[in-house]
Amino acid sequence: MSFRIQGLEAARFAGLHRLDDEGLAMANIARVRVSQKPSAPCRICLDDAEIGELVLLLNYEHLPVPGPYRSRHAIYVREHAVEYTPQRNEIPELLRSRLLSVRAYDTSGMMVDAEVVSGADLAPVIERQFAEPIVAFVHLHNAKPGCFAASVQRA
Repeated sequence: MSFRIQGLEAARFAGLHRLDDEGLAMANIARVRVSQKPSAPCRICLDDAEIGELVLLLNYEHLPVPGPYRSRHAIYVREHAVEYTPQRNEIPELLRSRLLSVRAYDTSGMMVDAEVVSGADLAPVIERQFAEPIVAFVHLHNAKPGCFAASVQRA
């Protein structure tokens, strides 16, 4: 079963980096200087920010469905992030190096399966979940902090 891992669209966050501290605070966004790597995974480029880099930490609704699984969580966004270009069945290093929660959903946004796996073992789990016809899409979360990492679609 082929799949593509998707980063977020840069346009959704355009202009946020130009906000001053007051504007960021009003939007409940924090500007953070990265002090260690890995620690600030950008959800646009699906790569870890570099030590010393300024990133935005903001709340993002990654599952905007009506119902019990509607969800939002903190994400990092780099200022000049280039959107990740998904290749078929490719797992970015950002994900291969982390412990992940892999959550499968049906078309109404109801979770139908979930598994925790090392990112190095991610591909077979995604393939197994997509083998179920009821699964419409998959979300990846960092298992320890729980934050949204990326979405996965059938290729």
